[in-house]
Amino acid sequence: MRYFLLALLAVCTLRAEVTRVYVTERSDVLGGREFGAAGAYERIIGKAHFAVDPVKPVNLWIKDLAKAPANEKGIVEFTADLYVLKPRDPAKGNGTLLFEVPNRGGKGMLSRFNYAKGSLDPRTPEEFGDMLLLEQGFTLVWLGWQWDVPPTANLLGLDAPVLNGVTGLVRSEFIPDKRTNIMPLGDRGHTAYAPLPGDVRFTVRDTVLGRRRAIPQSQWKFNSNRGAIEMEAGFAPGLIYELVYASQNPRVVGAGLVAVRDIISFFKYTKNGVSVLGDQPRFIKRALGFGISQSGRFLRTFLYYGMNEDEQKRKVFDGIWADVGGAGRGSFNHTFAQASRDGYAHFNTLYATDVFPFTDVPQIDPVTHIDDGLLKSTKPEFVPKIFYTNGSWEYWNRVAALIHVSVDGKLDAPLPPGTRLYALAGAQHGPGQLPRTAENAQFPTNPNETRPLHRALLVALHEWVKDGKEPPASRYPMIAEEQLVPREKIQWPKTMKAALPEHPKAAYRMEGEPEDPKVGKAFPVLLPQVDADGIELGGIRMPVVAAPLGVFTGWNLRTAAAGSPKEMAPTLGAFFAFSKEQIAAKYGSRDAYLKRIGDETDKLVKQRLVLERDRDKVLDHAGKLWDFVGKSGQ
Repeated sequence: MRYFLLALLAVCTLRAEVTRVYVTERSDVLGGREFGAAGAYERIIGKAHFAVDPVKPVNLWIKDLAKAPANEKGIVEFTADLYVLKPRDPAKGNGTLLFEVPNRGGKGMLSRFNYAKGSLDPRTPEEFGDMLLLEQGFTLVWLGWQWDVPPTANLLGLDAPVLNGVTGLVRSEFIPDKRTNIMPLGDRGHTAYAPLPGDVRFTVRDTVLGRRRAIPQSQWKFNSNRGAIEMEAGFAPGLIYELVYASQNPRVVGAGLVAVRDIISFFKYTKNGVSVLGDQPRFIKRALGFGISQSGRFLRTFLYYGMNEDEQKRKVFDGIWADVGGAGRGSFNHTFAQASRDGYAHFNTLYATDVFPFTDVPQIDPVTHIDDGLLKSTKPEFVPKIFYTNGSWEYWNRVAALIHVSVDGKLDAPLPPGTRLYALAGAQHGPGQLPRTAENAQFPTNPNETRPLHRALLVALHEWVKDGKEPPASRYPMIAEEQLVPREKIQWPKTMKAALPEHPKAAYRMEGEPEDPKVGKAFPVLLPQVDADGIELGGIRMPVVAAPLGVFTGWNLRTAAAGSPKEMAPTLGAFFAFSKEQIAAKYGSRDAYLKRIGDETDKLVKQRLVLERDRDKVLDHAGKLWDFVGKSGQ
């Protein structure tokens, strides 16, 4: 059943909250199919309206909010796209709202937790996968928080307030993977701030800290809508092009932080929020926040600004899980911020992503003497249970070690009792499948399938928040165990086909405008040590890594055609298969290998790091990897 309706909820404009929700669709999921004890699900699509008092203490962290246009009562108003999947009968749900921060407007948690086919608007059985989240009874919520998402159907965006007449600097960076004559000013299809007429600074350099060479204005021009640069001679692959220009009318990007805070409180605490979900009485008792990559960094930023306390002094999220965000935050709360920009080793470099502080507990930076910690602005009663998950890629490309070491890189830093940290040895930025040849990457991609671990950790986080059941202990490489070292001390096997990357991501102290920073001294870069085979020490080894058919890395290298072949390719890990002789010596036969995989899986099941229901899936993946390596002729 699908039908459209318009719901207008009561307006309350004396405090920050959701004032109304326009519902444009309320329809059955998969034709009213039952999902175990949770029963049938329904889909709600609409737009949430927000009203924010910029002078309230909890809102003072939001950059430029006080400068935004306001109504006659001094309240700033804006809207955001909303998407909900919920039990039709809320009494059959598990009482937990699971909120995913959309990554660049998309939806990822069905793929992550349900083994589902990715979709911006899930409608088919393949787009719901094995139905784990629905069978568990979660209420699933997404809300747009980013104003500049690409103009693609079903992406979730934020209609952020505009600061009319305000001007400032914008920095656009572009690293082409092939020769082209067009350089977009926005990141990966995102809406760009339009350049004003006047002087600009356009340069090119070879490396992140390399010398900038000016490109004369006679060699390039803006295109007709001033959203890109055209250069007849073309842009060379692998080089870093940078345009710094003046623009006007920025958005209040930090309004996205407020929107997420207030939509969760709306559903948890208010009568109107209850009405939208159809809960009579209120069945939402707790909320979990989950974010992948950019969205994980958003949640770290959310914590840093103390946003887990709403205006009525109520706790927002009961649990937060920042996945593959490394030590980063992001360009989420300054004038002319570009939320899509991140900060890889050789892509989107030097943006306000990996900035001090990095650890939950406060530390003093010995260079700047700043005393700060990620949770320093959050009162103890509002600190949620926290999961951090990172793979090898985040150590090489997102300085993940900084979230658990001292600022000088000499000691392991303590974790608060309410934080768990899980490092995934030999994992790339997202779950792997089978090795494949990726465009612009020199080596086969990393096949480490990490979703079985993610599913088990979701269950563990939920049990921790709901029942107080302690989750598995943190597992990550440690300095004291000689598992975390500088690059030059990694004992990389001399027989490997590739040398270690020369330039792992570094975090720098920066001064000046976030969009035109002056680069200072780097923080220490520490990376996982490896064993004699090249397998990383410390952290959690998935069964295919614990019983390896090759070396799994969190890095890959750019091809010569993509330019800068000594630099890392974004987001990808690599796989270097052992020879047939090595594999035969280790395991003998396929059956013996799968027996070893089964034993390693059983260990993780006992440790609550893999669900019993996923045991066969782990074995099936390992079997396919064995067959692939055998057929590849390695």
